[in-house]
Amino acid sequence: MAWTLKLPLTDEVIESGLVQDFDASLSGIGQELGAGAYSMSDVLALPIFKQEESNLPPDTDDKILPFQYVLCAATSPAVKLHDETLTYLNQGQSYEIRMLDNQKIGELPEITGKMVKSIIRVVFHDRRLQYTEHQQLEGWRWNRPGDRILDLDIPMSVGIIDPRANPTQLNTVEFLWDPSKRTSVFIQVHCISTEFTMRKHGGEKGVPFRIQIDTFKENENGEYTEHLHSASCQVKVFKPKGADRKQKTDREKMEKRAPQEKEKYQPSYETTILTECSPWPEITYVNNSPSPGFNSTHNSFPNLLPTATPQDVLSCLFPQNLLPTATPQDAQQWLLRNRFSPFCRLFTNFSGTDLLKLTREDVIQICGPADGIRLFNALKGRVVRPRLTIYVCQESQQAREQQAKHENGDAAANTFFVYHAIYLEDLTAAELTEKVAQLFNISPRQINQIFKQGPTGIHVLVSDEMIQNFQDEVCFVFFLVFR
Repeated sequence: MAWTLKLPLTDEVIESGLVQDFDASLSGIGQELGAGAYSMSDVLALPIFKQEESNLPPDTDDKILPFQYVLCAATSPAVKLHDETLTYLNQGQSYEIRMLDNQKIGELPEITGKMVKSIIRVVFHDRRLQYTEHQQLEGWRWNRPGDRILDLDIPMSVGIIDPRANPTQLNTVEFLWDPSKRTSVFIQVHCISTEFTMRKHGGEKGVPFRIQIDTFKENENGEYTEHLHSASCQVKVFKPKGADRKQKTDREKMEKRAPQEKEKYQPSYETTILTECSPWPEITYVNNSPSPGFNSTHNSFPNLLPTATPQDVLSCLFPQNLLPTATPQDAQQWLLRNRFSPFCRLFTNFSGTDLLKLTREDVIQICGPADGIRLFNALKGRVVRPRLTIYVCQESQQAREQQAKHENGDAAANTFFVYHAIYLEDLTAAELTEKVAQLFNISPRQINQIFKQGPTGIHVLVSDEMIQNFQDEVCFVFFLVFR
């Protein structure tokens, strides 16, 4: 028989065993409340804590976000704790967005002393509207010709350089800024939330939007394509003064609630901090291609130079047709060139033959009515009819003399005027000025005002409203006042 000698246990061993037994006895406590019931990370993730800057050290090795954007508008008090903040804005009112640099010294040496590029967008919050965003924006453009969804208030902005607005992107603006200097950009949103509701009978609830900011740094080729940071917030836009009334209504409703109910809602904060999000997926727009300077006037020929040949003009007016022999890669390039980038993913494996076989009903069912008709016309090489065609006459001195002879009773005198066709899409006076300048080979800056000859020979100043009420294919005599 073997004997085993047991030595007396040391104090350290006894204490270790007691600790293990105590830990085991506590295991399982709180499990009936659900997993993660006491997780502080979940509590700190609540919106009420996101609004405040925390001085606590980060729990993980994740680096601090390089930038922070603060919208100077109060959040709604009628938002539950676990929901995203909601901010009410007035249509056309200027709101400040403070661009703050959160970097530690030497954290991003590649942008030290350099500019970064930020792109601000107003997009839809609802997933349903995101899928039809291009169609929704085209419908808004049709109902509000010449207007933009998003504008910059440049005189009030501080620290922004080279502000730009692409005429084809009504909901997007961009600019450069120096993170080491104070930067504040003022934005104006001109669309309201109820313009995109399905049924409009009055009193309907407007759809929420998102204000998203994407920031990029410069690469080796001087292009701002390397993504640094993206953040967004949820907003609703009301008619002027409507946001103030809605904020007051929400505050009064919360004051009437019981204290236990109030604890379920976030308090209202004076400013809105944009939270981190994924970068905007439309990579085709985030490039270094030259975009027009900030101007609300749309340019029908953004890439057409004054030295362009007639062939260049024709290629601009009539894009190259898609050939049946085009490969799927060629078809993707054709879709991008003709501004059908939102549908590139749908037609990833389609060759030229596959696209040309689609019927009009097929394309409308896939892309929606507005984009479907435009894509079908582009596939078939059909030119879309302009919104307005007018015929303009340049009256010469000889023609005026002949007209005077005719009025004096000289029936032999024949008055001969040459009319030129002008095609308008945006229906604005600025667009008409540009088209007239192109027609007579002069600079648009040389034209100060345009007058239309009215009844009894009076001169009427041409405005946007007048052009929008012109009848199609009418003849006019315009008088130009040069600078």
